[in-house]
Amino acid sequence: MFQKCWAPVVMSCLALTSVAHAEPLKTRNVLEIWPAGVAPGSENSPAKLTITERSKVAFWPDRAITGITRPNLTAFVPDKPNGTAVIVAPGGAYARIVLDKEAGEMARWLNPYGVTVFLMQYRLPAEGHANGKDAPLQDAQRAVRFVRAHAKEWNLNPARIGFLGASAAGHMGASLDVQFAKKVYEPVDAADALSARPDFSLLLYPVVSMEAATTHLESRTNLIGKDPSPELIKAYSPDQNITKDAPPTFVVLAEDDPAVPPANGIGFCNGLNKAGVSCELHTYKEGGHGFGIRDARQLPVSAWPNLAADWLKAKGFIQ
Repeated sequence: MFQKCWAPVVMSCLALTSVAHAEPLKTRNVLEIWPAGVAPGSENSPAKLTITERSKVAFWPDRAITGITRPNLTAFVPDKPNGTAVIVAPGGAYARIVLDKEAGEMARWLNPYGVTVFLMQYRLPAEGHANGKDAPLQDAQRAVRFVRAHAKEWNLNPARIGFLGASAAGHMGASLDVQFAKKVYEPVDAADALSARPDFSLLLYPVVSMEAATTHLESRTNLIGKDPSPELIKAYSPDQNITKDAPPTFVVLAEDDPAVPPANGIGFCNGLNKAGVSCELHTYKEGGHGFGIRDARQLPVSAWPNLAADWLKAKGFIQ
């Protein structure tokens, strides 16, 4: 059932605590993905939820969130749902979650196509969680299983659940692509018997590799530390763990990205295609890093949402 709770991000806050009781899904419902609210392994984390407004322009919000111990999804329900859902995970170098440009704008883009959007707040690995380096993947797996478990009551198709990750959350999405079946937490309820494989993925300027020559150093340090072993680097580099079972994936990036080398997304997409997995790659000369939707305006990279929509149509996820 739903339970009243407090959330500083949205006005209404409803936490789902049981998979057994159906409730209608409404826009801005906040759904805690773990039954206990606090995620397993985060009970003793010192992290305190903090939201920082970084913008100096009132009509151009740029909020960053840290201190998450109760991962959640905020629902955005379209007027005419078509059964497809996308879990949207904003980036932030695994040091913060950038709430506005890589979250809310994605809902405004996808809702008119009939897609139900779930904006995700996930745990950051360096904030005192047990086995923190697996916390993002734990939350990503759980989010997919959670939505899939509620698909019938929310009028969703359990075979049309996608994941969109930007920047460091692109690493989370790429990891989910290739390690959706990796056991990174003990089952907590019936939902965990379901597959965590997304049916499709969209990755924006993603961090993928943990190799020193191509990684985004801040993301790597926050995830696996300052001096990771070769074994750890390989284990947390999705491009080195590709399987033929990964879902179809769409990747977009800019060649002038000053933060995340384009080789991350390019190499991952090429690797997927070599493994027989459909991956569509779009690269642009200009765009920098973190362009999302609003910062892509006036540049050719601004075409990416339309191209992604065409790709989703071709795959049968929207009409």
